[in-house]
Amino acid sequence: MQADSPIGQRWALMRDRLDERQRRALAAAEAKVIGRGGTSQVAAATGLARGTIAAGMLELEGTDNEFMAGAQLAPPSATRRPGGGRKPLTHKDPTLVADLLALVEPTTRGDPESPLRWSCKSLRVLAEQLQQQGHAVSHVVVGQLLKAQGFSLQGNAKVIEGNQSPDRNAQFEHINATVSAALARGQPVISVDTKKKELVGQFRNGGKEWSPVGEPAQVKVHDFVDPELGRASPYGVYDIGADQGWVSVGTDHDTATFAVQTIRRWWYAMGKPRYPKARELTITADGGGSNGHRVRLWKLELGRFAQEAGLNIRVCHFPPGTSKWNKIEHRMFSFITMNWRAQPLVSHEVIVNLIAGTKTRSGLTVHAELDTNSYPKGVVVTDAALATIRIEPNKFHGDWNYCIRSG
Repeated sequence: MQADSPIGQRWALMRDRLDERQRRALAAAEAKVIGRGGTSQVAAATGLARGTIAAGMLELEGTDNEFMAGAQLAPPSATRRPGGGRKPLTHKDPTLVADLLALVEPTTRGDPESPLRWSCKSLRVLAEQLQQQGHAVSHVVVGQLLKAQGFSLQGNAKVIEGNQSPDRNAQFEHINATVSAALARGQPVISVDTKKKELVGQFRNGGKEWSPVGEPAQVKVHDFVDPELGRASPYGVYDIGADQGWVSVGTDHDTATFAVQTIRRWWYAMGKPRYPKARELTITADGGGSNGHRVRLWKLELGRFAQEAGLNIRVCHFPPGTSKWNKIEHRMFSFITMNWRAQPLVSHEVIVNLIAGTKTRSGLTVHAELDTNSYPKGVVVTDAALATIRIEPNKFHGDWNYCIRSG
């Protein structure tokens, strides 16, 4: 290629700014200006094939010549004529897609004879398997073929809830009816639960946050509990009607006493001022944990609080395996997690401040306080102690739905 010629210099300046059609047109124009022998000179200066330059002349003139007699011209909006360009690999290798799908289809996951049953299905591994079957294919083409067939990189989806109670949907309907009726009467309804316990210290926290390039927050390599800082146990109360939340960040065990103490603190600080005429309190809670429906201490502590506050407390527990349906999970806890993403929870004070800084466009506000009280585990509730409170089971699943009277 004669790159030092005037034609070659102009070509070097322009070729990267032009598409295929424009390159053909430029080369053809140069050849036509030169006249006789122009095609050979332009081919030598640009490295283009004589046939390509001839095709450009066809497109400029709109007529046939001795090089491209009878050829169909490219439409004005296209760079190549119909059928032009390299043919797809699947055109030359018609069994390629079928063999690829046989390697990645979900049905092969249970086939112990599948070559990739026990190995990683990366693009390079798939390409190697196809090459062993006689297909001339690269990992890049494998990726393109998979996308064309509707495949994408997928993680696991947590959708299997295990054994479900036959009364699962009926309980959801009961909870909805109970909550709707309480809200219609202007009575407070809260959703309660314990958020995931968090390591306190310079530990990694999931998520990403905007930071200067190359300056991520430095955290410890191993997630071993700091003996001095321990863990934080955030217990939350979400006021469904007011879209407000309260979180007590405990430093001791997550017990039923801690759970009810959090409800008590919410009531006197936020609930009672907002609902001064309230005579009852409706609580939706998970079926397990410190506020589980089988926890006797939970019911005893609620009974003591009911007598103290003069409130009849209605409790509705979610069926087993459905805690994520509790309002507090997706209306408050999820936003707290978003607010402290990528922030190492270096102290209890930092945790309290990050929780209290949680807000949403819908108007959610969260109040957070540190609770340093001791809540010992293993408290035994006797039948005599439980008899001091009035528990009225509901006719429908009295184990999940009950009312604790104030007196």
